[in-house]
Amino acid sequence: MENKRVEMRLLNDEERKTSFKEVSLGYNHEEMLEEASRCLNCKNPLCVSGCPVGVNIPKFISLLKEDKVDLAYEEIIKQNSLPGICGRVCPQEKQCEGKCIRGLKGESVAIGRLERYASDNYNTITNESVTPNGKKIAIVGSGPAGLSCAAEAKKLGFDVTIYEALHASGGVLSYGIPEFRLPKQIVKKEIDNLINLGVKIKNDYVVGRTILVEDLLKDNDAIFIGTGAGVPRFMGIPGENLNGVMSANEFLTRTNLMKGYLDNYDTPLKKAKKVVVVGGGNVAMDAARSAK
Repeated sequence: MENKRVEMRLLNDEERKTSFKEVSLGYNHEEMLEEASRCLNCKNPLCVSGCPVGVNIPKFISLLKEDKVDLAYEEIIKQNSLPGICGRVCPQEKQCEGKCIRGLKGESVAIGRLERYASDNYNTITNESVTPNGKKIAIVGSGPAGLSCAAEAKKLGFDVTIYEALHASGGVLSYGIPEFRLPKQIVKKEIDNLINLGVKIKNDYVVGRTILVEDLLKDNDAIFIGTGAGVPRFMGIPGENLNGVMSANEFLTRTNLMKGYLDNYDTPLKKAKKVVVVGGGNVAMDAARSAK
């Protein structure tokens, strides 16, 4: 059996340099079946222990081997309500794939790519009816933490309302991660799935101003606060307040949420000839690629 993973097709270099189209194109049907066949279906699946939410990885991959995409998707969302997002931006190489037995003598199974395939290609899912438990939960913030909490709480029978400060839901998924890495239609699809479950989302609600925490406590049995890391940290050095210096948060928010990369939007966005990015992590790379 081949111990090298099936490579994923990518957007060509010229388009990558000049557009915000998604770079990773995903597996087609044949590629998915070939990669799924590499899974050993281990008796002691270490990949599951590497998954932060404990998805039954061998089971969903076995269903993909049998071409049962809808059932594979349903298996994933038992534990992970955002597979289309996680299949693209989760650090699988450090988590599930990092513990894959195949990786000891070759390349690990491309679990994230298979998760993405299931999410992008399912047709129908069975939404099991849940008996309401009579309790209400307010969630502050509609980023990945808030959305995940909402999904799990709804499955347990809670009446769930999310309060989001911005006009669009998704938190960092919408304002931070660029289109070429995470298309916003994927974020919308995942959020729509939660709305179909009965989760309510109120946008343009700044908790503490539009509504007070005290008022939320009067109407809810619990509050989950998932406000994220929306405020940047500067280094405290001279020149940080000069024109042309901005945080990655501001630059990416103007680019992504406010569509600054599109010519038909009037979002103010300085398009410089030379750009310096301070930092070398994921956010820095997103900023550098967006500037390019």
